[in-house]
Amino acid sequence: MNNSIHNRIKLQGGASVPRIGQGTWFMGEDAASRAEEIASLRLGVELGMNLIDTAEMYGDGRSEELVGEAIRGIRGDVFLVSKVYPHNAGKDQLVRSCEGSLKRLGTDHLDLYLLHWRGNVPLEETVEGMEQLVAAGKIKRWGVSNLDTEDMRELLSIPGGENCTVNQVLYHLGSRGIEHELLAWERSHNIPVMAYSPLAQAGSLRKGLTENMAVRHIAAKHEVTPLQILLAWSIREGDVIAIPKAASRKHVEENAAAGSIRLSDEELRQLDEAFPQPAWRVPLDMI
Repeated sequence: MNNSIHNRIKLQGGASVPRIGQGTWFMGEDAASRAEEIASLRLGVELGMNLIDTAEMYGDGRSEELVGEAIRGIRGDVFLVSKVYPHNAGKDQLVRSCEGSLKRLGTDHLDLYLLHWRGNVPLEETVEGMEQLVAAGKIKRWGVSNLDTEDMRELLSIPGGENCTVNQVLYHLGSRGIEHELLAWERSHNIPVMAYSPLAQAGSLRKGLTENMAVRHIAAKHEVTPLQILLAWSIREGDVIAIPKAASRKHVEENAAAGSIRLSDEELRQLDEAFPQPAWRVPLDMI
């Protein structure tokens, strides 16, 4: 399958997004890195990764402020995503949170607004609030994050719940639990998965992935880095949106290039053998 970044994914309502976007978790928290992070986000947009994902939680709003500075003058070229805390996802607080995000981002609307994870606010209340934000023009569409299959079934049983655009969940070669049920269910309901941390978090897990012999062998064959193989794997089916974070321009360029890597059936078999999907249902991974 052609993984070209220019092959976009169509969302409900007709909008389309690239299969590789840009995440911003932990960005905006170090003043010394600010200029490079802004330059990286702008370069990513130039290279076709014009979906930028952030959240009010990230750095207590500092990530949104950084993104707002990065997209100044190019807002019309960006598909902008932010997320609301679960405890802010009901009634008037949802409106206040959305308006706070808009102010920090320096824009009058979000292209996509997500419930960050499920909390104590009833889903019915969140859906009603999201629909009101759409009607008010503050957001173009809404979705959810970190919801498993049963939560998604409940969501779609609620009036207006069928307007959920995406579900953003953890998904990478070392975390394949969604393949047992959730991924297929979402495909059957035309709700794309947005994969956060598709390269796994830095640390022992990522090291275990990038130092695996199968991953390294395939990377050498394609003359790319192991991280680029992980990213190409995450979008291999053509209907998953990956949002890796890249805080340097070099990493941004590598992420964009990963969109053109085509993994063969044999290479996919080798990766399946090295990191098999669970044989049974497992709880949804979250970080």
